[in-house]
Amino acid sequence: VVAEGQNVSVNGAAVPQGRPYLHKGLGVTWPGDWVAVASSLGVRVAWDRHLAVTVTAEPELRGGTWGLCGTYTDDPADDFLRPDGDITAFAAAFGNAWKVP
Repeated sequence: VVAEGQNVSVNGAAVPQGRPYLHKGLGVTWPGDWVAVASSLGVRVAWDRHLAVTVTAEPELRGGTWGLCGTYTDDPADDFLRPDGDITAFAAAFGNAWKVP
């Protein structure tokens, strides 16, 4: 899913604004001024089409996530877990560790 400004596309195909999209466990909806993407994996991402992004994960995923959204353990000690398994004390080092080319 790619969202840029008012334009949203899935695998290169445009999703018209305001029209819901559902295909193979992936849904795109338009709640108010936001765009929301939900997957059958139990993760939902909502974007206000400006700056704000929220990520919601189902309780069944507790302790089974990692990456920029964290480990979902409610333990602040492992919030900055890097891909190599080490924990950094600084948010910038954590974010930089997850950069991809």
